[in-house]
Amino acid sequence: MRIENVSALEVGRQIRSGEKTVAEIVSSALDAIAAGDGRLNAFITVCDRGALLERAAEIQEKIDSGALTSPLAGVPIGIKDNICTEGVLTTAASKMLYNFIPPYSATVVERLEEAGMIVVGKLNLDEFAMGTTSETSYFGPVKNPWDVSRVAGGSSGGAVAAVAGGEIFAALGTDTGGSIRLPASHCGVTGFKPTYGAVSRYGGIALASSLDQIGPVARDVADCAAMMDVIKGKDPLDATSLDLPETRANWTEGLNGSIAGKRIALPRECFGDDVDADVKARVFAAAETLRGLGAVVEEIGLPLLDYVIPAYSVIMTAEASSNLAKFDGVKYGFRAEGPFGSVEELYRRTRGEGFGPEVIQRILLGTFVLSAGYYDVYYKKALQVKALIKEQFDEIFSRYDAILCPNAPHTAPGLGEEMDHHRRYLSDIFVASANLAGLPALSAPCGFDAKGMPVGVQIIGQRLSDALVLNLGYAFQQATDYHKRIPGEGAAV
Repeated sequence: MRIENVSALEVGRQIRSGEKTVAEIVSSALDAIAAGDGRLNAFITVCDRGALLERAAEIQEKIDSGALTSPLAGVPIGIKDNICTEGVLTTAASKMLYNFIPPYSATVVERLEEAGMIVVGKLNLDEFAMGTTSETSYFGPVKNPWDVSRVAGGSSGGAVAAVAGGEIFAALGTDTGGSIRLPASHCGVTGFKPTYGAVSRYGGIALASSLDQIGPVARDVADCAAMMDVIKGKDPLDATSLDLPETRANWTEGLNGSIAGKRIALPRECFGDDVDADVKARVFAAAETLRGLGAVVEEIGLPLLDYVIPAYSVIMTAEASSNLAKFDGVKYGFRAEGPFGSVEELYRRTRGEGFGPEVIQRILLGTFVLSAGYYDVYYKKALQVKALIKEQFDEIFSRYDAILCPNAPHTAPGLGEEMDHHRRYLSDIFVASANLAGLPALSAPCGFDAKGMPVGVQIIGQRLSDALVLNLGYAFQQATDYHKRIPGEGAAV
């Protein structure tokens, strides 16, 4: 079986029909990882084959007996390595957690396993999810399956590269400021960030608690919706998780492809001179496809877009500084070699040696904006701007059902490419707004640039309109085949 040609739902169907066994599917995934990951570096940890085949046999028995009925039962999945997995190394791609084996699993992992999915390994990322290229990992950079001289995007680079590269059928990532959607766009797969609170964050290693959200990565929207139906919903271990009719509904059932009359906004600020011509052309073409399916597409203004990155940067670094304070070498993880003259020296040396430069930089900035005399000047103002951005989105969604725009102004840059501050700034500018406002957002492949690199279109919806966003993406994928293209088979625009 060539994994890259098969969706997760199709694999589940083949298992239920008896065409394939769970053991055969798991073996195919492990063989694909063994054959391809030396090239991509998408995985940090691959679970033991023997243990996985034992798990496969258990799941097969439950499927055969009718005890497991999930359409995803028996399907192998990879988990981003900042999501805890009981008994399996969880590093957040950092030296600081190089030997951390959690005694519990994240709620999302438990729910996937209860549905019969099989976790085959942990996926590479930017260290503590801090980055846009997956180059800051302690375990080395993730490479783009379409061109291994280019980045996969970040921070969920391992998740998208493993799916795009045909190593795994689906994955879980995390999205703090575009960390699922940006790499999904760069690697030509589908990635979804749900409404804030729609999915439990318990067991996720937090970067910025008010922005983080766990979500699926897969070949297509239908797979993402099916995974969301498994992981979403209220969790008593996460006070921010939601128990609302919208989060209890079956989102897969809402994928009917009917979008006639839906109103879609195109913010003109997302198509300026800083956006590559190929990216603009492919997103405009996606808008025309949706218009051809009966949607109403109109241009609008989004004047607060320029304030997204300043507000996001302040909030994210402030919360990261607080969340990472617990990594001090005392209870678990890396500890610098002694002797130490004081506890303060233990902390200072452990954190200085255990964290990489990107993490240290963000901790320093976050500590600064929270310090006495600067809290009101920076952090409080950033929260006020965040509220204004949400108000602007609310106003837009009073007139439109969704917003259509690029995920990034350019396709995947080269590994090690020096980007000036302005270009790095632009990398997150279109995606971070959905995190600030807590909105659902989808990245779907919409074509390729002149060099054959994937371009993704982003669909953003109002809070709790996840089912609508997924259906818009589903309609687009029913009318196009970009999500079916795989590296090595050509990338005609």
